[in-house]
Amino acid sequence: MSMELLWGGRSQPSRGPRPTLDLTGLADAGIAIADAEGLAAVSMQRVAAALGVTKMALYRYVPGKAELLALMLERAIGAPPEPDPGDWRAGLTQWARALLEAYLRHPWVLEVTVGPRPLGPAELTWMETGLRLLEGTGLRGAERFDTLATLAAQARSAADQLRGGADPEGQLATVIATVVRDHAERFPAVVAAVTESADDDREQAFDFGLERILDGLQALMHRRDASAHPGCEQPGCAHY
Repeated sequence: MSMELLWGGRSQPSRGPRPTLDLTGLADAGIAIADAEGLAAVSMQRVAAALGVTKMALYRYVPGKAELLALMLERAIGAPPEPDPGDWRAGLTQWARALLEAYLRHPWVLEVTVGPRPLGPAELTWMETGLRLLEGTGLRGAERFDTLATLAAQARSAADQLRGGADPEGQLATVIATVVRDHAERFPAVVAAVTESADDDREQAFDFGLERILDGLQALMHRRDASAHPGCEQPGCAHY
């Protein structure tokens, strides 16, 4: 795939009829199909039909479906939030929740973002935003990248479970309650957990996992501060 297509360096077709389409319109047409019918429904032919042109006409703008999907991804994820750079924890919370919302708006993005691929400006801006929040925290470069990867994995996992409006926790609790109804004595810990969760109707798996990830990062930062500054006994006495 030509990186020029994603980064705006590709010029409009110079030969043939005067261009009647643009890359944004192509991406939007593909997104509409993917949102309504899933990624498998997206093809050059379907997008061309939606735009009222021939399939061959699309090839004047994009070399093929892979490039079309890359443009769709850039358009779908949009711009990241602009969190307060002075509070890394609140900023990463906002970043991760915004990423989850993007995945839920366009569930097919989960499929497009698997495996190596060229990175466009939108994806790289999300990365830049997250990494800036971690500046000055004492995390090494690889650890900062790993932090974003872990948060993105948490968002992906939650989005995969929640797409289609599903309530995975509620469904699992129902299934478990049905299975152990006649076998409670064999699974007392399961029964106790289900019983204690009965009054909690919030979808909390994402937030719970996110908080634990951030707790771990904060503990790591504190340990390093304590090592570097022997008198630093309390969280917050150094850089956070």
